[in-house]
Amino acid sequence: MNRYPGEISVLSPARSTRSFGATDFIMATVFASVLVATTACGGAPAPEAAPASDLATHTSAPSSPAPTPSPTVAIMAPVDGDDASDADGADLAANAQSPVADKALEVLKTIPVKGRAPKTGYSREEFGPAWSDVDRNGCDTRNDILERDLTAKTFKPGTRDCVVLTGVLSDPYTAGTISFVRGPDSAKVQIDHVVALNDAWQKGAQQLAPDRRKAFANDPLNLLAVDGPSNQRKGAGDAATWLPPNKAYRCEYVARQVAVKADYELWVTQAEHDAMATVLGNCAGVDVPSEQIPPAAEPKQPAVVPPAAPVPAEAADDAAPQPAQPAPPAAPPAPVVQPPATDVFYQNCSAVRAAGAAPIRAGQPGFEPKFDRDGDGVGCE
Repeated sequence: MNRYPGEISVLSPARSTRSFGATDFIMATVFASVLVATTACGGAPAPEAAPASDLATHTSAPSSPAPTPSPTVAIMAPVDGDDASDADGADLAANAQSPVADKALEVLKTIPVKGRAPKTGYSREEFGPAWSDVDRNGCDTRNDILERDLTAKTFKPGTRDCVVLTGVLSDPYTAGTISFVRGPDSAKVQIDHVVALNDAWQKGAQQLAPDRRKAFANDPLNLLAVDGPSNQRKGAGDAATWLPPNKAYRCEYVARQVAVKADYELWVTQAEHDAMATVLGNCAGVDVPSEQIPPAAEPKQPAVVPPAAPVPAEAADDAAPQPAQPAPPAAPPAPVVQPPATDVFYQNCSAVRAAGAAPIRAGQPGFEPKFDRDGDGVGCE
C-alpha cells in the first residue's frame, strides 16, 4: 500500500508517457528507413533520415531531375521509300540546269533590263582608233585576233610574226572552214565585236569614259574571227534579233555576250534578256568565258653592261704592245631623200596598183579610208 497515493498518480502517467514516446520514435525511424530504401531503389540519391515531423515534406519533393525529352516520332520514324526523293537527283534530272549554264543565268540576272537609248552621237571614233595596239605588243588588235583564232598561219616577213598573211579559220558562226589570204579576198574573214559597238552605245557605253570604251572595242573577250558574210548580216544586232546559224555555238555565243555586258556594266532590253535566258536554259557544258586584255608589256630596258675589270699593273707591264688600229673609212654621204608629194591622189585601188603604191598604208600620200575595207590600216591589199 502506497504511502502517497497522489505521487503514484503523478509518476505512473510519467512512466506511461515515456514508454509511448520511445515506441513512437522507433516506429517513425523504421518507417523512414523503409521510405529511404524505396527511394534509393528508384535510382535517386538516398536522402538522410529525417525526423517524423519532416516526413511529409521529404516525401512530396521530387526525387530526381526531369528526364530529357526523347525525339519526336516524326523525326525518328523511317522515311517511306516510295515518298523519298532520289539522293542522286535522278528524279529532277530533266529539270536541272547544268552548273555552268546556271552560272551564266545567274550572271544574266545581275544585268539591268532597260529600254534602248537613242543612237544620237554614235560613231566608230567614240571607241578610239580602229584596231589599236592596246596591249603594246607591237601588233594591232586585228592581227592579234587573227593570230589567236586561225591555224596554219604564215606571217609577213619583217613584222616579227605580227601581220598574218594566210591561215585557216574554223568558223564558229557557220561551222565551216575558211581559208584566209590577205589581199583582195581578206574580207572573207572578219573580226566581229560579239557585242556590237552600236548596240553597246545604246545600252550604256556612251556613259563610259573614252579609255574604257577603247578597251571595250579591243577586248579579246568581245572579239572573234568569223565568217565575213555572217558578220555583215548580224550588223549591230543583239541576241533578240540575231544568233549564229550554227545552233551548237549559240550557248557559248550568248554566254560571251553576257560576260561582256556584265564586265562593262551595260544593260539589256527585255526582249534581249528573254532571248538570252531561252538560249542559256537549253545549255549543257557551256562556260562563261573570262578572257581579258593581257597586261601591257613592260618596256624593254637597255641591257646594262658592267664595266670591264681593270687589268692588274703586272699584267699590263708584261703585255706586248698592240699595233694601232687603222681608222675606219668614212661613211659615204647619205643620199638626199626627196620628201613625198602631198598632193598625190588615187581614184581607186586600180590606180594605186598601177602606180606601184599597193599596198598603201594609212599616213602614206594618197591613202584614203575607202581603200582599207577590213579596217587594218592597210589598203588595196
